Amino acid sequence: MWPLLICSVLAIALIVERSLFWLRLNRRQKRFLREVIELYRHDPAQISSKLQQYIDLPLARIFLAAVLLEDPNPEEYRLALESEAQAELPLLKRFSTIFDTIVALAPLLGLLGTILGLISSFASLSLGDVGGTQTAGVTAGISEALVSTAAGLIVAIVTLVFSNIFRGLYQRQLGLIQQYGGQMELIYRRRYERAGRGYAST
Repeated sequence: MWPLLICSVLAIALIVERSLFWLRLNRRQKRFLREVIELYRHDPAQISSKLQQYIDLPLARIFLAAVLLEDPNPEEYRLALESEAQAELPLLKRFSTIFDTIVALAPLLGLLGTILGLISSFASLSLGDVGGTQTAGVTAGISEALVSTAAGLIVAIVTLVFSNIFRGLYQRQLGLIQQYGGQMELIYRRRYERAGRGYAST
């Protein structure tokens, strides 16, 4: 039960940390996306300072990596967005491996505890006392041994539910990165092409 207790405490701590992370991220990000895309369309000179205000958001850091480039062509702009997005993915997927490990390990630890408990219970039962005074003690020992299996399953189920929720939030964030990164790239590409045509006409 001690390893299960450690797994449960670790899972609770990580669930709280990830829940607070995604709550803060989603709360600030809605306003950020509206402001930044609109500002980039109409006043791109101010976009860098606006992104600095939201530097704690992954999308702000992704956009800033491209915006701070000096006169990039559209391909360089796209590569800057993509490379910075790849750098932000580990932060968004943080602790996912630990969640998967706890989900797989907790039932096995519970089963191991049950097996050890059953071995201990039957080892205390002598053949000549079957049906005698020790039988009640063995029955109680078996019921106690089964508690570890139940505890392992509870830890695994709760962790799996939250792990899937965080995985869904991660997939949604990937979609937002692709959607709004594409919008930023399209806005820049159109501005770049207009500037090129204006230069050619002169």
